[in-house]
Amino acid sequence: MRTTLVQHHRAALNLFLFVVIAHWAEHLTQAYQIWGLGWPVPKARGVLGYAYPWLVTSEWLHYGYAIVMLIGLFLLRPGFVGRARTWWNIALGIQFWHHIEHLLLLLQAQTGHNLFGRPVPTSILQLVFARVELHLFYNTIVFLPMVVAMYLHLRPSAAEAEQMTCSCQAVEHRPLAATGA
Repeated sequence: MRTTLVQHHRAALNLFLFVVIAHWAEHLTQAYQIWGLGWPVPKARGVLGYAYPWLVTSEWLHYGYAIVMLIGLFLLRPGFVGRARTWWNIALGIQFWHHIEHLLLLLQAQTGHNLFGRPVPTSILQLVFARVELHLFYNTIVFLPMVVAMYLHLRPSAAEAEQMTCSCQAVEHRPLAATGA
């Protein structure tokens, strides 16, 4: 399967990016509903949650996205080399922790036993930060190294371009030094 993903790395990366951007659209819509429109947090459900309110309250949905992100970052990793791989690994590491936080939330929701004596499922960092803000933060700190990784992946140095084995090689690679960037 990994060989297939490397062969179709560009298409898989584009699909993964579509999922990530759709998720961002949900979070940004929810943020606008809260801070732009002044809606209370329980009423600010994003786009899908507005049509299907039960989705937002389902820890399965949130955990499902966290695991899809983790699997996507892991499976797409072999296509990255050099500096791009380093940034991709950073995103993967942060997403691993984000996934652990969502796993804790899911387990609490499924068992009915909330941590820290809280009335609702609570992740570790939710002890310090509100859930909406925390997840905007998590998505940002996973997304930014992903963007850097993709930029470096599509503009590798000459040495990195020689190491690349993925389908993104079909893209004209101009080393950063040659572009003046």
